[in-house]
Amino acid sequence: MKIAALQMVATPDVDRNLAAAAELVAQAAAQGARLAALPEYFCLMGRRDDDKLAIAEADGHGPIQDALAAMAREHGLWLVGGTLPIHGTQPGRVRNACCVWNPDGERVIRYDKIHLFSFDNGKERYDEARVLEPGDTPATFDAKVDGVDLRVGLAICYDLRFPELFRAMMQPLCDLIVVPAAFTYTTGRDHWELLLRARAVENQCYVLASAQGGEHENGRRTWGHSMVIDPWGEVLSVVDEGPGIAIADLAQTRRDTVRVQLPALAHRKL
Repeated sequence: MKIAALQMVATPDVDRNLAAAAELVAQAAAQGARLAALPEYFCLMGRRDDDKLAIAEADGHGPIQDALAAMAREHGLWLVGGTLPIHGTQPGRVRNACCVWNPDGERVIRYDKIHLFSFDNGKERYDEARVLEPGDTPATFDAKVDGVDLRVGLAICYDLRFPELFRAMMQPLCDLIVVPAAFTYTTGRDHWELLLRARAVENQCYVLASAQGGEHENGRRTWGHSMVIDPWGEVLSVVDEGPGIAIADLAQTRRDTVRVQLPALAHRKL
């Protein structure tokens, strides 16, 4: 089955971003994708951190969530909806939430980003905790795609640096981990592919990483390089920069071969 990572260069305009996302989902479906993932902050790359507060939605419904449900239903695929802001429990805070819809347009799971990014090298400064409220629960779901059962785990961007989160997802073992992200150019250049391939290798599963990639209207530059990685750590497809689609086949026989030939998951002691 084909899986697709959709790369965007999101803007401060929600309607433009939704239109761009809808076009990418349609293109992925036309190429045979049965599961597709949008990037983190696909719906808004604001000029200020607190721009997220103005478009935050209630859990379950809202213009962004309804649009994603319609995309999944129209194209009959599983859609990992990147991330969108959902109202938090604290005033002035939102959750950075990744929601998934099945081919009938029904939401099956929501994962709230646990690890909040902070970075300051004297030139660039980021602190997601200013407006985000962290989640606290790993998330996996079961999907039946073309008659094949898949167990899928979810992580978001900065989560990638915390391998214990991925281990927590692997009970029982996942076939695929999906990582919507908006890595900065600075950190992505050195760490993005390295970390993604490590997570694929150590968990012997496919990794689908959908990223923001390019120069944004707010002045931010993201690394891009959305990719599909197999359980041996091989990059099967990649989009360097700009909008595009990284698409490849997920083959359970490949997963099984890797786990049989190198039974590392069965050898774990801790």
